[in-house]
Amino acid sequence: MMCADLVKVCWVDRAGMIKQNIANLEDISESGVCLQVDEELPLGTEIHISYPTGDFAGTVKYCVYREIGFFLGIRFEPDMKWTKKRFRPQYMFDPRRLLEIEPESHELSRAS
Repeated sequence: MMCADLVKVCWVDRAGMIKQNIANLEDISESGVCLQVDEELPLGTEIHISYPTGDFAGTVKYCVYREIGFFLGIRFEPDMKWTKKRFRPQYMFDPRRLLEIEPESHELSRAS
């Protein structure tokens, strides 16, 4: 699911210091999330993600810099699964819905 929300993230850096920050939640699936953050995190970093009614724990699987910050791919711990009941981001869109648009109706709306 593509989404947007702010979450709190916490991790231990290479020096052993506990770090905290706010991250933009970019997308979410049953097994992980993509977060946008201000600093690079090494692959394998364990990260704790908090939201108003709970939390997730996971591991950094990728970290890529794009014009506006670092994008982290986080895989949840095996015993943690995301569901809409567990956490519903403030803004959420299922891109599969785009496949439900019929070409005829799209053509009609474009012609209007």
